[in-house]
Amino acid sequence: MTVIYFDWLDYLVFGAMLLFSALIGVYFAFFASKKQNTTSEYLMGGKTMGMFPISMSLIASYISGISLLGLPAEMYTYGTQLWTIVLSEWAVSLTIAVIYLPVFYNLQITSTYEYLRLRFNQNVRLLGSIIFIIKMLLYIPIVIYVPALAFSQVTGINLHLITPIVCVVCIFYTTLGGLKAVVWTDTLQTVLMYFGVIFVLGYGTWRLGGIANVFAINQQGDRLEFFNMDPDPTIRHTFWSTVFGNYFSWLASCSVNQAMVQRCLALSSLKRARITIFIMAAGIFIIVSLCCYTGLVIYATFATCDPLSTGAIRKSDQLLPYFVMTITGSIPALPGIFMSGVFSAALSSMSTGLNSMCGVIFEDLIRPVYNKPISERNASFIMKITVVIIGVICVALVFLVEHMGALIQAGKSLAGITAGSLLGLFSMGLFLPWTNATGALTGGIASTLLVGWISLGTQAAMIRGEIVVPPKPVSVAGCTENTTLPEFTPLSFNNVEFDRSGTFFLYRLSYLYYTLVGMIVCIVVGSIVSYFTGPNDPTMVHRDLLTPMIHRWLPEQHPHCRRPRLTQHDIELHARELEELRANSAYNKIIGSQEGGRQINNNINIS
Repeated sequence: MTVIYFDWLDYLVFGAMLLFSALIGVYFAFFASKKQNTTSEYLMGGKTMGMFPISMSLIASYISGISLLGLPAEMYTYGTQLWTIVLSEWAVSLTIAVIYLPVFYNLQITSTYEYLRLRFNQNVRLLGSIIFIIKMLLYIPIVIYVPALAFSQVTGINLHLITPIVCVVCIFYTTLGGLKAVVWTDTLQTVLMYFGVIFVLGYGTWRLGGIANVFAINQQGDRLEFFNMDPDPTIRHTFWSTVFGNYFSWLASCSVNQAMVQRCLALSSLKRARITIFIMAAGIFIIVSLCCYTGLVIYATFATCDPLSTGAIRKSDQLLPYFVMTITGSIPALPGIFMSGVFSAALSSMSTGLNSMCGVIFEDLIRPVYNKPISERNASFIMKITVVIIGVICVALVFLVEHMGALIQAGKSLAGITAGSLLGLFSMGLFLPWTNATGALTGGIASTLLVGWISLGTQAAMIRGEIVVPPKPVSVAGCTENTTLPEFTPLSFNNVEFDRSGTFFLYRLSYLYYTLVGMIVCIVVGSIVSYFTGPNDPTMVHRDLLTPMIHRWLPEQHPHCRRPRLTQHDIELHARELEELRANSAYNKIIGSQEGGRQINNNINIS
C-alpha cells in the first residue's frame, strides 16, 4: 500500500493550530485586562474562571495523545476488555465531589500538598510534593513522545526533530499566559480533538458499511471481550482490573492531583466545581469510548492485512496515523485536522503538567526556603523560569520513552509508582484522624519504594522477554504485496496472557492494580507506625481537615482544637492581594459611602 504523507494544506491546518495556541498565551500575557503577574492570577486564574473552559481543560488534560493513539492500538492488538474502564469514571467523579473536593475547597489552598502540611507537618508536605514532581517527570515525556511518533508517521520527519518544536510552543504559551492561557488553549484543543476523532471514525465506519459490520468483523477476529470475570490478578486485563483496579488509579489521578484541585479552586463556588467534575466525567466517557471504537474500525479495515506484520509500521501505537494517511489521506486537510487533534491532546496535557508542577515547586519548595516575603514581580519571574527548566528536562527524558512497550501500559505502570502513595497519604489524612506525621511519612516512602520496585522490575522483565503478553491473532491473507510471513495466524482463545514460567509473582501483577497496592501499603504501614509512635487524639484534629463523610462517627471536637492556619508567607500574600483590591476599588467605596449616607438620611426622615 502506498504511503501518503502530509501535503501543504495539512501543514497549513496544523500550523494554524500551533499559531492560535501561541497567540492565546500572548493575549493573556500582554493584552488581557488582568495580566498574569501575580501568584493568584498565574496559578489560579484569579479564581474567576467559568465552568465551560475549566471543564474542557480537565477533559483535555486527562485525555492525552496516549489515549488517542494508545487506546485504538490496545483494542486492535489485545481486544476490547480495557474499554470497560469507562464504567469506573462516574464512580470516581461522585467520590471526588462528595469526599475530597469539599475539604480542599474549604481550605482554599493553592497547592494540593499544602493540605499535607496542615494535616501532618512540613516534611510530609515535602514528600508529597517530591512524589508528585517525580510522577509528572515520568508522565510528561510520554505525552511528548506520542505526537512526535504520530507526526513522524504522517510526515516522514524524524521524531527527535519534532519534539523540541512541540515543547517550545507549549512552554511558550504556558510560561507567558499562566493558568488562563492553559485553560483556553485546552478548550480550543479539546474541540479539535473531538472533531478529528469523530471525523476519522465516521468516515472509517461508512467505508466498512456501518457499525454492525464493524462489530461483526471484530467478533470474527476475537476482538470483542468485555466480561472476562477471571479473578486472577496476574491476568493483564479482566473485568475486575479494568473496573475495580482502574477506579483507584483514576481516583488518584483526579482527586488529589494538583491539576484537578488547582482548576476546581479557580471556580467561584463548590457547587460549580462539582458540576464541572461531572461534565468532565461525561466528556472523558465519550472520548474514551470514541477512541476505543476507532480501534475496532482500524481492525475491521486491516483485518486481512496487518500493517505490523507487513512492516508498514514499527509499533502498534502508529496504527491510527497509518490508518488516517492510507484510508483518509485523499480527503483534503483531514490528516492535518487529525494530527492537530493528536497534538492538541498532547499539548494540553503537557501544559497542564508544567503549570501544576510550577505551582507545586514554587509553593512547596521555593517559597518556604525564603526568609522574607517574595514580591509578586519576583514570584512571577521565578515561576516562568521554573516552567522553562522543567520543560527542557522533560524534552531530554523523551529519549528514554521510545524504548518502552505499549504506551497505555507504560504510562499507567509508571504513574502507579507514585499514584498509590499519594492517594494513601491524602486518604489517611482525610479518613484516619489518629494517624500521625511519622506514620504518614513512613507509609508514603514504603509505598513508593515497593510499587517502584514492582513497576520497574516488570518493565525490565518485559524487556528481557521474561513476561510475554500475546496479542490477538492477525492475518495477512488479503495483502497484495509479496511477503515472507505466513499467510494466516491461527485463532487462539487462550485467555492466559502472562507467561508464568518462573517469573516473580509481583512482576506478573496487572499494572492496573499498582495504585491499589500502593494505597493499601501506605495506609497499613502508616497506621501501624502511628500506633507505635503515639497516635493523634482524634478530638484534636480539626474537622476542616477531615472529609465530611466521617464527621458523624468521630468524638466531639475538643474546644481548644485550633483551625488550620496558613503559613506566614500565605498570610503576607493574602495581605498584598487585599491591599491591591482596596486600591482598585476606591471608586466603589466612594459610591458605597454616598449610598450609605442617603440611607441614613432616609431612616432619620422615617423616624
